[in-house]
Amino acid sequence: MPVTVHIPTPLRGFTAGHDRLELDGATVGEILQALVGEHQALRRHLLQEDGRPRNFVNIYLNETDIRYLGQSETPVRPGDAITIVPSIAGGSPATAPAAEPVTALPPLSHQEILRYSRHLLLPEVGLEGQRKLKAARVLCVGAGGLGSPLALYLAAAGVGTLGIVDFDAVDLTNLQRQIVHGTSGVGTPKLGSATARLTDLNPNVKIEGFETRLTSANALEILAGFDVIVDGTDNFPTRYLVNDACVLLGKPNVYGSIFRFEGQASVFDVRSGPCYRCLYSEPPPPGLVPSCAEGGVLGVLPGIIGTIQALETIKLILGAGEPLIGRLLLFDALRLRFRELSLRKDPACPICGTNPTIRELIDYEAFCGIGAEPAYAGPEITVQELERELAIGKPITVVDVREPHEWEIVHLEGARLIPLGQLPTRLNELDGHDEIVLHCHHGARSMKALEILRGAGFGKVRSLKGGIDEWAVVVDPAMARY
Repeated sequence: MPVTVHIPTPLRGFTAGHDRLELDGATVGEILQALVGEHQALRRHLLQEDGRPRNFVNIYLNETDIRYLGQSETPVRPGDAITIVPSIAGGSPATAPAAEPVTALPPLSHQEILRYSRHLLLPEVGLEGQRKLKAARVLCVGAGGLGSPLALYLAAAGVGTLGIVDFDAVDLTNLQRQIVHGTSGVGTPKLGSATARLTDLNPNVKIEGFETRLTSANALEILAGFDVIVDGTDNFPTRYLVNDACVLLGKPNVYGSIFRFEGQASVFDVRSGPCYRCLYSEPPPPGLVPSCAEGGVLGVLPGIIGTIQALETIKLILGAGEPLIGRLLLFDALRLRFRELSLRKDPACPICGTNPTIRELIDYEAFCGIGAEPAYAGPEITVQELERELAIGKPITVVDVREPHEWEIVHLEGARLIPLGQLPTRLNELDGHDEIVLHCHHGARSMKALEILRGAGFGKVRSLKGGIDEWAVVVDPAMARY
C-alpha cells in the first residue's frame, strides 16, 4: 500500500491539478524524489539543490513536522500521509493565556445585559466574561476578506474596542466576500465603510481606525495599544511584520490565510508556543502564491476562516477552552474537511528562538523579495500600441497565459490559450521566428511567461501592459471585466 501525498492548491499547477498522489518509497526523501521525478516543474518550488525541502515549505508525516523526526530520512509505512504545507498564509494548555489582566472590569448597562443575554447564559462566559470582552482591545489588521467576518463577529460579541488598520478603498470585486462593505460603499475608504457598518451593528463598540499602511515605522506604536492582534492580511511582508511586532511586544497573533478553496488558522503566542517564523522561516519567492485578484478565492472561505479567528480571539479574552497555540488548522472547502497539524517552537527561530538575531523590525518588503526579485522586465507593449499594430495587419501571435476558466469569461479574438503552468512543456507549439505578444489578466503572469520564452531562446516577445483588463478599459469597453 503506497503513501498518500497531499498537494496544496498553490502547487497543483505543477502536478497536473492533482490534489493527492499515491507514491512508493521507504523514506520521506524517497517519496519527495518520486514526486518531483513525476512532476519536474515542481522541483524548484519544493526542494533545494541538495534535495532538502525549501525553507518556505513544511513537510508533515501524518501530523508531525519531519524537522522533529528524521527529516528527509524519516521512514514511512504503507498508509502514511505526507502533507506539503507551503506559506500561503498539538497539545496546548488546557486554559488559554488570556489578554493582559484588567484590574477593574467595566460594568454592563441594562441594555447591554439584554443584548448579550445569550452569552450571559453560558457558564464559560457569564457576567464576568462579558465584562472582559467589553474591557478588551483587539486590533484587526485589514478590513478585507478575513477582516470583514472577524470584525463583525467581534463587534457583535461586545468586544469593547476594535482597532482597524486599512488604507484601501472598496472595489466592486471585493463585495463577493468582504461582507462588512456594501454596494453603496464602492469607491469609499474601507475604514469608513467598515466603521459605519460595525457601529450600526453594535453602537456600544468603540472603533479606532488607522487609515494607513502598517510599516516598520508605525507597527510597534499601533500594536502596543491592543491586547490581541488579529492578522487579516493578504501579503507576506505585512504578515511577517505583524508576527515580528507581536513577538517583540509579547502579544498573541491570531493568524488566518486563504487561497482559492483552502484556508489555514492558528494562534501564535511566544509566551507559550511558536511564532509564524517557527512555521515558515522565510517567505516563498514572489509570484509563487498569487493574490486573490490573480488566483481567485471562494467567497464564503474567508467567512469560515475569519470566524475561526474571531472565535480564537474571544477564547483568548475569556481565558476559556483550548486555543490554537501549537496547532495549525487546515481547511479544505471542496471536501469540507478540517485537518490539524502540530507546531513546535523552533530553537533556531531568528526572532523567538534561543539566540534571536532579529531584535527590531526590519525592511519586510526587502525580506520578502519585493522589488528585489528577478524583474520580469522585458519589453512591454501597451494596449493602444497592440491595437494599432493589429489594425495595420502586422503578423503577431497573441498568446493568452491565463487559465481556461478565465478564457471562458472573456478573451481576445484570435489569441491562443497556453496557460502559464503549461507553457514550458508546450513551447513547441510556438514558432521562435514569430513576433509574440503575451497577455494575462493584469500583466504579472505574462511577464513571467516572457522570461520563460526568453530563456528558451525566443527573441521577439513582448508582454501586454495591464493585460486583458486594460484592453477592456481602454480599447473595448464592451468586453466583460472580472
